[in-house]
Amino acid sequence: MAITIKTEQEIQLMRESCRLLADVFQSLEQAVRPGISTMEINILGDQLIRRHGCIPNFLHYNGFPASICVSVNDEVVHGIPSKHRILQEGDIVSLDAGLIYKGYHSDMARTFGVGQISPEAQRLIDATRESFFAGIGKARPGNHLHEISNAIDAYIKPFGYGIVRELVGHGIGRHLHEDPQVPNFAQLRRGPRLRPGMTLAVEPMINMGRADVEWLDDDWTVVTQDGSWSAHYENTILITEGDPEILTLYESRQPEN
Repeated sequence: MAITIKTEQEIQLMRESCRLLADVFQSLEQAVRPGISTMEINILGDQLIRRHGCIPNFLHYNGFPASICVSVNDEVVHGIPSKHRILQEGDIVSLDAGLIYKGYHSDMARTFGVGQISPEAQRLIDATRESFFAGIGKARPGNHLHEISNAIDAYIKPFGYGIVRELVGHGIGRHLHEDPQVPNFAQLRRGPRLRPGMTLAVEPMINMGRADVEWLDDDWTVVTQDGSWSAHYENTILITEGDPEILTLYESRQPEN
C-alpha cells in the first residue's frame, strides 16, 4: 500500500472523524475513576461512538473483541475490557480507540491517572505526552518521516525509560492502518519525505522500565516483561504546508500542550 495524499474533501472528512473521536475521549476521561470496570469504559465508548452515527473501528478488527482498548498499569496496549477488571486508586489506564465517519478512520490514545497517582507515574505520563509533541515538531513538509522518530527517541532517552519497539505508529485514512509505519525510536534511514496531505497516527508507547514487551495468552494484551508501568499517547495528525495539524486534540484535565 502506497502512502496516500489526501484530497481537500478527504481532509475535511478526516477532520470530522477526528473531532468526533476527541469528543468521545473527553467523555471517557471524565468516566475514569476508582471502582469502574474496564468493561464499563468499553460499553460507554461504544455507545458514544454510535450516538455520533459512527462505527467503532477497533471492534472485530483482526478479531479484537471490543470497541475500546483499555490497558492498565503494566499493560502497554490492546487490553481487552473485562467486567472483572476494576480500576483502583493510583492505577494508570491507557485508552486507545478509533471510529469510522463516512468511510474515514480516526485513531487516538491517552493514559489517565485513576484518582491520586504517584509522582513517578505522573512523570511517565507527562514524558510520553511531551515526546509526541517533540516528534511532531519535525512533522513539516520537506522533512523526512524518521526525523519524527528520532525526535521522540531523543526526548525520552534522558529519562531512562524504555521505548517499545514492537509496535509503531502508522498512516491512516480510508484504512485504519496505512503506509508508512512511524517508529517511536531512532532510525538510521531517513524514511520518506513528508508531504502536505499525509495523515499519520503518531503514538509513543513508553515503559517506565525496560523496552521489552510480551503478549499474553489472549494474543492481544501487550505487557511489559519486567512488570514496569507503561504510558501511551497518540493523535492523528495532518501534514500541511507549515506546522502539522493535530486532528484529535480536546480540552482535557491533563495539559494538551
